[in-house]
Amino acid sequence: MRNMNVAAVQMVSVPEVEANLIAAQRGIEAAVAQGAELMLLPEYFGTLGAPLPMRLAAYENDGDGAQQRFLSEMARTHQIYLIGGCVPIRASGDNAQEMPRARSACLVYDPNGERIARYDKIHLFKFAHGEESYDEAQLIEAGDTPVMFEAPCGRVALSICYDLRFPELYRSLGDVALTVVPAAFTATTGRAHWEILLRARAIENQCYVLAAGQGGHHPNGRETYGHSMLIDPWGQIVSCLPEGEGVAAGVVDPARIEEVRSWLPALQHRRL
Repeated sequence: MRNMNVAAVQMVSVPEVEANLIAAQRGIEAAVAQGAELMLLPEYFGTLGAPLPMRLAAYENDGDGAQQRFLSEMARTHQIYLIGGCVPIRASGDNAQEMPRARSACLVYDPNGERIARYDKIHLFKFAHGEESYDEAQLIEAGDTPVMFEAPCGRVALSICYDLRFPELYRSLGDVALTVVPAAFTATTGRAHWEILLRARAIENQCYVLAAGQGGHHPNGRETYGHSMLIDPWGQIVSCLPEGEGVAAGVVDPARIEEVRSWLPALQHRRL
């Protein structure tokens, strides 16, 4: 294992997929210019903010679609590991008698442009407070399998947004060097819990956490919290971008992981 430069690309997605892909490319190129070898796009980087008909039209078949082709091309062109925060992949089965549903799929592409991992979001967000109301289960079908992949810095665990509130998911993945959290936290929940939860996941699992958020006011009126960041295994924030488009970057250092675990071997002290 070796040091690896990583980056979270923060976006403020709009209704049009093509415009979002242009913005994502801009962020990827900015991260590449900073030396990033692995980068993470936020949740629904291609579709957040779109009205329902446009969101449904942006569903893709597994293995084919504009967002998947974009991810593969960017990874191959820039010779990077690219994690697409999530792409709506059509759910299997007959949806003719109901609202079409998708899986929120976090897709990972290697420097050859090959897809090497897919994680389907397990925990679906539901929130109601005042005039804010969200229920992902109306359109999204939950996944059921934790996923990780191997990178030069070590094992990387995949998760998406609301998963962050369920620490048992991360513990089930065992010893990892890096956990990624693409997200679109609302401004309300983000101000209250985002940083606390991210730092907790890093501290309790003694690994790096890379989180990429949507970060601003979207055309449909939604406000997302942003604050994309990299956190080290001691819970220290290495880099953070509060709002707007941009990049939060840093280094995943396996020696730092071992140092923290030698100070406080908490993972060895677990008693089930």
